[in-house]
Amino acid sequence: MASPSSYRPAPGSIPTKPGVYRFRDAKGRVIYVGKAKSLRPRLSSYFQDIGNLHPRTATMVTTGASVEWTVVDTEVEALQLEYSWIKEFDPRFNVKYRDDKSYPWLAVTVGEEFPRVMVGRGAKRKGTRYFGPYSHAWAIRETVDLLLRVFPMRSCSNGVFKRSAQIGRPCLLGYIDKCAAPCVGSVTPEQHREIVDDFCDFMAGNTAAFTRRIEREMFAASEALDFEKAARLRDDLGALTKALEKQAVVLGDGTDADVIALAEDPLEVAVQIFYVRGGRIRGQRGWVADRTDEGGTPELVQDFLLQLYGGEGGDSIPREVLVPALPPDHDVLEELLGERRGSKVAIRVPQRGDKRDLQQTVATNAGQALALHKTKRASDLTTRNRALEEIQQALSLDEVPLRIECYDVSNLQGTEVVASMVVFEDGLARKSEYRRFVIRGVDGQNDVASMHEVITRRFKRLQDEQARSETVTTDSGPMLVDPETGRPRKFAYVPALVVVDGGPPQVAAARQALSELGMADIPVCGLAKRLEEVWLPDEEDPVIMARTSEGLYLLQRIRDEAHRFAITHHRSRRSKSMVESLLDDVPGLGEVRRKTLLKHFGSLKKLREAEPAEIALVPGIGPRTAEAIKDAVAKADTSRKTAPSAPVVNTATGEILEEE
Repeated sequence: MASPSSYRPAPGSIPTKPGVYRFRDAKGRVIYVGKAKSLRPRLSSYFQDIGNLHPRTATMVTTGASVEWTVVDTEVEALQLEYSWIKEFDPRFNVKYRDDKSYPWLAVTVGEEFPRVMVGRGAKRKGTRYFGPYSHAWAIRETVDLLLRVFPMRSCSNGVFKRSAQIGRPCLLGYIDKCAAPCVGSVTPEQHREIVDDFCDFMAGNTAAFTRRIEREMFAASEALDFEKAARLRDDLGALTKALEKQAVVLGDGTDADVIALAEDPLEVAVQIFYVRGGRIRGQRGWVADRTDEGGTPELVQDFLLQLYGGEGGDSIPREVLVPALPPDHDVLEELLGERRGSKVAIRVPQRGDKRDLQQTVATNAGQALALHKTKRASDLTTRNRALEEIQQALSLDEVPLRIECYDVSNLQGTEVVASMVVFEDGLARKSEYRRFVIRGVDGQNDVASMHEVITRRFKRLQDEQARSETVTTDSGPMLVDPETGRPRKFAYVPALVVVDGGPPQVAAARQALSELGMADIPVCGLAKRLEEVWLPDEEDPVIMARTSEGLYLLQRIRDEAHRFAITHHRSRRSKSMVESLLDDVPGLGEVRRKTLLKHFGSLKKLREAEPAEIALVPGIGPRTAEAIKDAVAKADTSRKTAPSAPVVNTATGEILEEE
């Protein structure tokens, strides 16, 4: 790290005028952008004794290698230049508010000849007017569906619009009066534009004028005895009322304002904003950012307002912005926003009344958003890391087990013996690398021998693939690929830990299999289900992990996932074998037609429930054969019901199984 004194400007060289400054690192990258009313005292404050600086500021100045500045005439110009440079350089030490999700917008493509209303996400585009953002896309679609009855503007895609114009027939919306059908010339571009303008005015909050107009037209039609028109207008009025009911009135004076609140801790800040238009909440949005400098709430508010409105203009900036604390340069910021809006903008801190109550609600939402963000972050990162570290410490591993493979054997009284392999990387399941095994070299019920076979087969495959693979360097690191196809090898990576479902016998079998392959350095452990004991090879006593341990919880999850995967495979094979054995004695039913029958019904249960006519629909199965199949299944059911009942138990796990 560089010493700030090595690039400190000469005291008299820094001007005292307003300006914007940039810190660069040794590679010339911009790491921080700031502005100042007077550059000299602001920049000098960075080059004082490092011990007096905030830790984040100290990190920034020691990371930097040079500083440069640009003088401007006014503080407003400084704000504009600061926003432009932050947007251009994306400095690592500036606060960057990350949107916590992709919010949907209601968009009207006013730049087209026949504007279209649609719901979309992502960045704004020129020539489109936006309303929102909203919390749920379905809520917007419901509102638009209601309003199209009153404002029948185009809502179809360009493809549908062009096709209807070519065939001279409107789409369904045109027939049910939810579109004025400009595609077939039912209205002129000017008439359609008037409908669009009315729709935009209504969405912008000018609702009272439309409801009063429709009420007048409804009463006039009723007095003229035009009851059909009056009924239609009544329904239109009901649609408008229902759409308005979805947006709660929060400010009775019909204020247009953005209400902003923050929730902070020493490391992060969450921001929530409610968009209020015409006194009603029209949208909500949230951001989360890492705190990168020593600024307090006023500085955070200023950074946020600059990023929020820096690229906006016109009606996107409201007349009033309600904030929890006034930014340091709120007069300058008001002037900048006023220039962009085209009229005066006030930045205020509400002190009492409805506006204060609403900001408290927004602050509650910000607090919940920050808590939820931290919960997700802990569950996704911190907790997993702690679990892996606890496993490493408990098992005395040389490194954190980032890749864990777990094996389980499943059988029913020695029949249809199968095994499963599940893979967890960085504490998360990698289902694409799960594998199933059918045990072929073991007769009868022998879980220990079955475990030896599956471990041998898996790691023999690993050795074969490593021998037949070549290493390719990618952005994410070296990768083993097939030299002929270029596809990545999935069996060619050595796990950091092998877990087997069972106690000392299964652990010993896995260790022996690895030793025979010359891979005895791979750590092995077993998790016994009854007492949740962790067994290591050649150890007389198990490792007892605390019941509240995150490491034990992760091992349980991995073991249970391997058990679930093995049971699913076992039941599938058992169902198929039972169907095939039942049908062995049916005359005229060979192996091919048995497989076709099994594929059609999928399980013995569905075959039992099928009638002969349904069975006869299977290709290659005639009515006579279908009757024979039904009789064979019925006889098997009768013998099963008269035989002494006993629970079916998976002897490998002790689980009582229900027959499919």
